Amino acid sequence: MVSMIANCMHGESHKAWMRATNKICKRKGLYRLPQISTDSLTDVLCQHLQYALHFGSIDSLDDVLKECFLDLGLFPADKKICADALLDIWVYVRKLPRHNASAILPELARRNLLDLTSNARESTTNQYGNASEVYFSQHDGTRDLALYFGHHDNILHRKRLVIERKDFCSLEKWELLRDTAFETQILSILTGPMDENDWYDMNFPETEALFLFFSSTEYFLPQFLKSMKKLKFLMIYNCGSNKAIVKGLDVLSSLTQLKSVRLERLILPFVEKQGIEELQNIEKLSLSLCEGFENISTFTKVQDFNLDHSNDSDLPFGICNMPSTLSCSITNCHQLQILPYDFGNMINLKMLRLSALPRLEQLPVSIGKLVRLEYLDISLCEGLKELPKEIGQLKKLRELDMRECTRLMALPSTVCELSSLKLVTCDETIGKQWLRAKNISILGLRVEFVEARFSLDWLDD
Repeated sequence: MVSMIANCMHGESHKAWMRATNKICKRKGLYRLPQISTDSLTDVLCQHLQYALHFGSIDSLDDVLKECFLDLGLFPADKKICADALLDIWVYVRKLPRHNASAILPELARRNLLDLTSNARESTTNQYGNASEVYFSQHDGTRDLALYFGHHDNILHRKRLVIERKDFCSLEKWELLRDTAFETQILSILTGPMDENDWYDMNFPETEALFLFFSSTEYFLPQFLKSMKKLKFLMIYNCGSNKAIVKGLDVLSSLTQLKSVRLERLILPFVEKQGIEELQNIEKLSLSLCEGFENISTFTKVQDFNLDHSNDSDLPFGICNMPSTLSCSITNCHQLQILPYDFGNMINLKMLRLSALPRLEQLPVSIGKLVRLEYLDISLCEGLKELPKEIGQLKKLRELDMRECTRLMALPSTVCELSSLKLVTCDETIGKQWLRAKNISILGLRVEFVEARFSLDWLDD
């Protein structure tokens, strides 16, 4: 335990060590974790030791880091959550630059305040790193601490408000508050199945970020979303093992300030899509394990689009009609066989990920129109047989990841025209052809050979 505390406080000043030591040495009654219900002396001592461990680490955080740590209480414990959701709070609500927000994740992990796992490849540079490949989780004790430190204010004045399923049993409490405006900036609701009549009439005019966590096969969105005129970030996350049908999406049409939407394990009925299609100002759209999202043609302002683990055989209609898109990630879509011919209409793309699409046999020739593209990932596209000669038109391409493209045995001669290319990651067979291209015209190219790596980490919740 001493070594763990030392690890949390590593690098801190002598004053910080003394302050933490003094507080840890206080009588346990002063700094007791809330809601200790066990009669086991061993369990009680372990909880106090855990609290002492983290208290030293939390107390040494600066104001920004402490606010970011308290945000962890918004998420369920022992659940792998895409780190992108956490970063979006810090970017859209905390107003942090994204590169600063990204640096906070490893810092909190270093202090044992969260756990990070990543599917990102080691060769990928930070410049083209993708937070959708990084996941965080937290233990229930750590989450309890975040809730404890962040919930001292009256429920109406809390900047963060977490409402769990058991809270909805207090009918009298919510009825008394139905005509009162909450000052909540970030709201997180964790429930089971919710019908339209299960929600209370509540008012959240100041809320900028909303998390809806639930576990069921059907879920009705609360009507009080209409009061969230300042909402910038929305996450609807089904924690169950089966996808859930979501109803009541029409309430989203009033959220004109919404910038980022993240949906996971959902089925969106066709008749309910109108509410989503009216969200004209969305800058970031992330869909994971979702079905039925047929048309995204109205999302003309989307700059960052992510589609992961879709079972649909086709991409959503209108994906090529998003001219503002700078980053597009389509991954783990095992039924996808073809990309639209007009894929090249996304002319402002700088980063494109087409990873783990095993049935994809070819890239559209229009890919040559992506003249601003700097990063291309076609890794684990096992069915890909060839690259179109138009790939030579990508004059700004700097990095190409094509590992485990096992059926791709030859390169078009036009790859010698990729004068800006700095790094190619591939297997040894195709790598020899890249070395020849390097000797011919791409003098600054580095070719990195990698062995096949099989992983089922994405199955782990």
